[in-house]
Amino acid sequence: MGKPKIPLQIEGLTVAYQKKPVLRDITFEVPEGKLIGIVGPNGAGKSTLIKAALGLIPKVTGEVKIYGKRYEEQRKLVGYVPQRESVDWDFPTNALDVVMMGRYGHLGWFRRPGAKEKSLAMEALSKVGMADFAGRQISQLSGGQQQRIFLARALAQDASLYFMDEPFVGVDAATEKAIITLLNELKKQGKTVLVVHHDLSTVKEYFDWVMLINERLLALGPAEQVFTRELLQKTYGGKLAILDRDPAEQGVTGLPAAARR
Repeated sequence: MGKPKIPLQIEGLTVAYQKKPVLRDITFEVPEGKLIGIVGPNGAGKSTLIKAALGLIPKVTGEVKIYGKRYEEQRKLVGYVPQRESVDWDFPTNALDVVMMGRYGHLGWFRRPGAKEKSLAMEALSKVGMADFAGRQISQLSGGQQQRIFLARALAQDASLYFMDEPFVGVDAATEKAIITLLNELKKQGKTVLVVHHDLSTVKEYFDWVMLINERLLALGPAEQVFTRELLQKTYGGKLAILDRDPAEQGVTGLPAAARR
């Protein structure tokens, strides 16, 4: 047997905004083929972790490896679904063109997308229930539809490691179901998916591993071991209401808005 593959390995990651640390000395690695929920209070550094791993923001210290190599060398293997509010939805392009952007890493600089890329993009749109909207301008889509377009783009990329930043925020029930279906399909294919998630009541239902973070990494592992009353209290501190029931058994209730976001 060969050495197990490690999709993501981060060592000693520190990130600061205006000299104020947002993440401190984060070190971890994740196994292949897991759906991993990144959980913590507002301002805990969840989105910052993803952006630093992707090289979108500078690091103070630390090293990020994707399958043992620097991200710049493994860009094709990584898919990213950003927060919906961070995207310029007025940009004049249609849904199909957005999804085909996911194929550019496979084409190189000088090849234009052709029939194969269009076919793969349409297949991805079908999987998220958006094939009928391929020619629609993205500015004319609802928030849930826009989110599905970005999921389709990530799917068309055929990456091995996916980062998704709050994909469930502000979406309708149909889109939420489509996202869950997609996550489980990616897992069946052996993909690894890290998802910044805010709704503690669905963590155990959606993810098999959980990362608890609040400036520092507090826990990472199987949901049944990590998603506990004690560790959540440690992560959220005063922002988390005393739990009436064990979250590992029945979900979390009675959370203030700060903990639900």
